[in-house]
Amino acid sequence: MATLKQIKEKLKSVDSTKIFFTDLNGRNRNLPVNPANMDSIIKKGIGFDGSSVAGITTVDDSDRLLLPLQESFRVVEFRDEKLGFFIGKIQNAQGERSKSDPRAVLENIVARAESEYGCRFLLGPEHEFFLLTSDCFNENIHSDSAGYFHCDPHDKGEMVRKRIVEILGKCGIKFEKAHHEVTASQHEINLECLDPLGAADRTVLFNYVTQKVAAENGLHATFMPKPFDGQNRNAFHIHLSMMDKRGKNLFYQAKAKYNLSKTARQFMGGIIKYARETSIVMASTFNSYKAYVVEREAPVVRGWGLKNRSSMVRVPHASSTESTRIELRNPDPTGNPYLQMAVLIGMGLQGIKENLDCGEPDMGSTYKASRKYRVWDKRYLPKSMFEALAEAEKSKFLRELLGERVYSNYMAIKIADWEDHRTHVTPREHLKYLSI
Repeated sequence: MATLKQIKEKLKSVDSTKIFFTDLNGRNRNLPVNPANMDSIIKKGIGFDGSSVAGITTVDDSDRLLLPLQESFRVVEFRDEKLGFFIGKIQNAQGERSKSDPRAVLENIVARAESEYGCRFLLGPEHEFFLLTSDCFNENIHSDSAGYFHCDPHDKGEMVRKRIVEILGKCGIKFEKAHHEVTASQHEINLECLDPLGAADRTVLFNYVTQKVAAENGLHATFMPKPFDGQNRNAFHIHLSMMDKRGKNLFYQAKAKYNLSKTARQFMGGIIKYARETSIVMASTFNSYKAYVVEREAPVVRGWGLKNRSSMVRVPHASSTESTRIELRNPDPTGNPYLQMAVLIGMGLQGIKENLDCGEPDMGSTYKASRKYRVWDKRYLPKSMFEALAEAEKSKFLRELLGERVYSNYMAIKIADWEDHRTHVTPREHLKYLSI
């Protein structure tokens, strides 16, 4: 971690200094600050109106402080700007940690995992996004018609991906792979795994860099889950491995069935049990649930599988014991990354606490499983935002994991979002019913 003196020296060469954080929805927010005041800002924070940020506080108690974290500092070089980047934590006016700061939820679950279970985690999200010609939907919005692993000249976004990777690389962030995805105009960049807080902080930076670079190239980058009917969605798959304090992989056990330890089976059992109750965090918009359809690489059934991309929890091929991990496939990138990662870890730890078992793996495609369709079916992930809200509303587990303040504020935001969607009359309804 850079010292304050080193940070101040580097800030002399930047064009702007910004402190980034997220609202409860997961939308990036930033506050530009004067780097000349960095001594005071790091020690005491800088004030802002928390009531104007979704889910943070109310107008009658609006004063909040934003404190930049020294360990998050990076210099980010764009074409037209050199940025001093910080992640911030939120405190109240009394200098106490804000109970509605989503980053604090992840901090707490990481600390609890280490103190109660003696374990640590590495996380590797997969970042998917569309590069479109406009932020207004129209017939010519696609930037290309390429598909999975297509290359120049069909893949019009390759130069954008290269530039994103280049900028992140200069910040010390390494990538594993970057390619065109299945759907036209869709792209994916995978970065190396990190500790949970580092991975969530990096996601904030990644989203900002991606949208900034797209704009520099005359394009619009969107993380919207399901922009197009009949096509694959943007996902936010999260790979997770679990280790003890000596670095031993706790998911691997030689000669066990599938080489998976009891801990791994318990961890997956917790995810499967609580997947419906936590769905509103993993898939947080009404558009998210339009992606849960068969044959479009979004999971629809609660379960796990070996190398099975139709499963909600997947155990990928591992080239070594150290790389044994699980992959959660139901989240999408519109959620709050701090809450998503906290909930993933929390579900797994609860599975260990309750001594759950994940059962047998999914065999074959879960999309082709013979199941009689029912409107409300707990074998499946929720099929609508309403169903997810109903599950979350009665969930003691989610309330305790998030904390009363975050849980109440988050549910209030999402219920209002659903009500706005539920009562909005769409052009499709006019087309179907106006002639009656």
